[in-house]
Amino acid sequence: MTEEATEAVEIPTQLPIVDYLRIGDDPHLAANECVGCEARYFDRRNACAKCGKEEFRSVRVADDATLRSFSVVYRAAPGIPVPYVSAIVLTDDGTSVRANVVGLDDPMKAELGMRLRFTTFSCGTDDNGTDCVAFGYAAA
Repeated sequence: MTEEATEAVEIPTQLPIVDYLRIGDDPHLAANECVGCEARYFDRRNACAKCGKEEFRSVRVADDATLRSFSVVYRAAPGIPVPYVSAIVLTDDGTSVRANVVGLDDPMKAELGMRLRFTTFSCGTDDNGTDCVAFGYAAA
């Protein structure tokens, strides 16, 4: 066996819950932006749904946002703590993001128009000690 083949594979200690979440020293969301019309998407696209162009670039999404729409959820799958605030936020750069509002003592304190800030948190750890990192928005 070669020396390279005997080296241990490094297992990450944290993994993002979605592909568009960037973790590490500067956690943030990254969207795919159409080079033609600047429409933003979090999923992979073959073409822009707005203008039809086929070229995209990765862009950082602003951390600050405003709560645009929300629902307080009281029933969820087993193991998911309720109630929680499921929301649509509009970031300061105009990107619409579906996320939960986190960190509220009382979910009923969520208000349309409230200012929010992007945050990350651990949503579970596997048997190897790898943290799953999720994101949400907390009151600013």
